Amino acid sequence: MPEAGALGALAFDFGMRRIGVAVGQSITSSATPAGLINAVDGVPDWLAIDRLIQEWTPDLLVVGLPYTMDGSEQEIFRRAQRFASDLEQRYPLPVHTVDERLSSHEAQVRLKELRQQGRRRIQLGDIDCVAACVILESWFHNHNKHATRKPA
Repeated sequence: MPEAGALGALAFDFGMRRIGVAVGQSITSSATPAGLINAVDGVPDWLAIDRLIQEWTPDLLVVGLPYTMDGSEQEIFRRAQRFASDLEQRYPLPVHTVDERLSSHEAQVRLKELRQQGRRRIQLGDIDCVAACVILESWFHNHNKHATRKPA
């Protein structure tokens, strides 16, 4: 049973062929890879997402928005926004978005560190799942920072 005030969440690293998924909770602001969802031209396997939501029963969903380094929006950004909107329409859960700039880079750094510690080889979808972890941890960090501010 989660602690009072604890929020469970699923995060998504949207991609046109693969969507990385992470699960986490707000008490420790940590996330763990939860799997990979296949997509065809950006259309996800909704049945797989249904199963993840039934399995993890999250309180909220988080989607990373892939801004470019200069902050502009490209087609993949608009597709990720549409995915977030579709999640909001399909499930009775709050859907939050977060700027995911450099999440894939951070995921590569984390995976490289694991490999140096003698862990298994990195597979293609690992970066997507770890990027989803970075996205969720970023959301928790920003959410917790704002939630703990005291009024002036």
